[in-house]
Amino acid sequence: MGTQRPDLLPMTRPSIDEETIQGVCEVLRSGWITSGPQVKAFEAALSRYFGGRPVRAFNSGTCTMEIALRIAGVGPGHEVITTPLSWVATSNVILAVGARPRFVDIDPVTRNIDLGRIEGAITSATRALLPVDLAGLPVDRDALYSIANRHGLRVVEDAAQAMGSQFRGKPIGSIGDLVSISFHPNKNITCIEGGCLVMNNAEEARLAEQYRLQGVVRSGFDGMEVELAGGKFNLTDVAARVGLGQLPHLARFNARRAELARLYFMQLQERGAVEFGLQLPVADFAHSNWHMFQVVLPEERLTIRRAQVMERLSDLGIATGVHYPAIHLFALYRRLGFGPGDFPITERVGRNILTLPLFAQMTDADVVRVAENLMQVLRAAAR
Repeated sequence: MGTQRPDLLPMTRPSIDEETIQGVCEVLRSGWITSGPQVKAFEAALSRYFGGRPVRAFNSGTCTMEIALRIAGVGPGHEVITTPLSWVATSNVILAVGARPRFVDIDPVTRNIDLGRIEGAITSATRALLPVDLAGLPVDRDALYSIANRHGLRVVEDAAQAMGSQFRGKPIGSIGDLVSISFHPNKNITCIEGGCLVMNNAEEARLAEQYRLQGVVRSGFDGMEVELAGGKFNLTDVAARVGLGQLPHLARFNARRAELARLYFMQLQERGAVEFGLQLPVADFAHSNWHMFQVVLPEERLTIRRAQVMERLSDLGIATGVHYPAIHLFALYRRLGFGPGDFPITERVGRNILTLPLFAQMTDADVVRVAENLMQVLRAAAR
């Protein structure tokens, strides 16, 4: 792994305070560093945040989706409808349970799954919907659950990026079916590596615990039974202590992200970004947690490709990212029969989407510098 240039404005950076760092030291000194009292405390705090719903913590926001699918009874011979514009984990977990992803193209404005196309993709094999809240912008839950209820489908919400986002004034995760959240270091709050699954009842929570650790059920001092084939997905107490320190700052972090996003809109619009053809995200400050600020480059206006734009910005001390390439064009999915032209909106966005720096520690001057340099690079490369 390379080292980060000290002059480079990173795309993201976690904010971890001294109290949390000292708390981690206390956990390390305690001798109990794997799953224990800190995990239970973190789960309890998350449950309170999500309105009292059952919550279990895991070592990633990927296994949470896989376990949710298993809880929902999805397996071989089944199909799960999802978006082709996401981190590949979203569809990999469908393959992991033996099912097949059925992709639906995205809405060109929100970049989330196009809800208007879902019903046309439902077959007799469909068992669940797996939408993604890209960049923290929530999928319309009313429309989503209307479709699910009409067709008797379970919903596994890939809300990995949506911690602190809201729908109709309620936090994502406080409503809905099975909701998966990520606490990866690039998320709005982190526990280093980790995630949680929000469920509907105690029976689902019991199943989640079994899937989390080899299917084991313990009783008494020495009683042990294994009822199903679980995995090794437990969260450590070290990671949980980081999460406990992060959660109280979520509202402040997200408020600062929103301020920075507003400034991005102002700076880019003042520099003629929209007229140039740069597609900005939906300016939804009522629902989004502004996990990412993503633009879509106007490839027809440029003499260079996205990689060259990223390289030139890097030379100017600005890191950027790609979230995400089109899933169905990866070799794994081409072997399943998907290919170019299947989802043209996703393919265009996947070629041209660019994630700009956005994190709570950024300054207003950082945003001004990014907007200014981005537009200079684009104009210099205009046809």
